[in-house]
Amino acid sequence: MNIYVGNLAWATDDDELRSAFEAFGEVSSAKVIMDRETGRSRGFGFVEMPDDNAAKQAIEGMNDKDLGGRTLRVNEARPRDDRPRGPRRF
Repeated sequence: MNIYVGNLAWATDDDELRSAFEAFGEVSSAKVIMDRETGRSRGFGFVEMPDDNAAKQAIEGMNDKDLGGRTLRVNEARPRDDRPRGPRRF
């Protein structure tokens, strides 16, 4: 299951994100999304967990919890096709 993690602290990196979610089970990948132009975190990321039950427990356990001084927003990620498109930047 792919999990969206929002409201990340700017200093949070992939390893810290992975460690936080490994408490609930195996993590296939953990990625903090970075801004292409500035190289800074965009404040959100995605965690992939192969076990759906562990992923659901992680969502419940991590939503509204503090990580790096910020209260996380955690839920199941929507597929790319279901997300509303923002304005295109060129």
